[in-house]
Amino acid sequence: MKTQPGIVVVEPYRTCCDYYARAIETERGLRVLAIGTRRGVSGVREEITRLNPAFGLVVNAGARLLPPFQAESWRFRLLPWIDRWALKQLVPGDHVLSSYGYANECFKFARRTGGKTLLDAGNSHIEHYWEIITEEHRRWKCPYPPVARHWYERSRAMLADVDYVLAPSSYVAQSFLDRGFKAEQILPNAYPVDLSVFQPAATPRPKNRPLTVINTGSLSLRKGTPYLLEAFRAVRQRHPSARLLLTQIIQDDIKPILARYGDLPIEWAPSLPHEQLAERLRGADVFVLPSLEEGMVRTALEALACGLQVVLTPHTGANDFVQPGINGEVVPIRDSAATAEAILKCAERALSNSEAPQRLFDARLVSADHFASVLLGQLRRLGLIGGNQVTTER
Repeated sequence: MKTQPGIVVVEPYRTCCDYYARAIETERGLRVLAIGTRRGVSGVREEITRLNPAFGLVVNAGARLLPPFQAESWRFRLLPWIDRWALKQLVPGDHVLSSYGYANECFKFARRTGGKTLLDAGNSHIEHYWEIITEEHRRWKCPYPPVARHWYERSRAMLADVDYVLAPSSYVAQSFLDRGFKAEQILPNAYPVDLSVFQPAATPRPKNRPLTVINTGSLSLRKGTPYLLEAFRAVRQRHPSARLLLTQIIQDDIKPILARYGDLPIEWAPSLPHEQLAERLRGADVFVLPSLEEGMVRTALEALACGLQVVLTPHTGANDFVQPGINGEVVPIRDSAATAEAILKCAERALSNSEAPQRLFDARLVSADHFASVLLGQLRRLGLIGGNQVTTER
């Protein structure tokens, strides 16, 4: 039987493309998942999964043997390998879904043979990403570029063959609109987040607990860590007993700056499994992430799910779920004074609450079911799924 075209998802390693593959698979709209690992994706049939474990082995070898930035650069250097391999899985008319720089030749083939291309934009438009992080590195005299330049150039080149942008937040969507993409090309849909273990505390906040500020992600210039530290120093002028909870995932670009804040009462933790992370969140009052660039930061949603007030910039994606004055505040990027003031506002609400905390956002909006429903509706309207079931030649 002749292979009928359908949707092909291409990813070199486990990425947010998993979400799209699972959702499309629920309606048997997925023809192939091509992934450079030795295991497939849960929820996707083995018979339509194509694996490239050799690619994964080479990527992992670089991660073990090279410093972090060089390992990332090496990983990006290998992308043409996965692109050429995935190209062999395509048939004329296939629609291809992938992310920045992963599948340039696959995108070209799809458009040349009548298919459509969908970019999983896990971050803002690549030119915007590069510009804003380059400026931040320049401010702090960081010797590294935001990412390997060859990946940036490959990602830029891929944009010429993008039909639709899968945007997880209004921030990402706007970055593409600002650079010439049309509104009808943008498919907005927040990534799904498993919040099953992230629940509010069952009892009111202990009155003897000092004001506790938390950030559960990695620390870097892109994440706005200097502005978080400076804001917390200002908060301690009003709350001298305040403490700061951070995670020991520290990027090289921030290490020299962290040394300047050795006087702050920071309580460190390693990267934790979800159950322990949720418990750590329930022991805090305000989550803060003054990031300069994110597609949709899920750590903030985990904090909201645990009943914490959040302080975010409009560049985090998760700010779409913030109602200022109710469940958090949104502050400008690179503004430690505004961040400190927002923390104090959130602290006042948290410390004055005599009842057990509650979720202050609708977690159903980031459920897997909601994500799949929105995505499948978008694909149906575009005519990319529906009709006869896709069959494959064996």
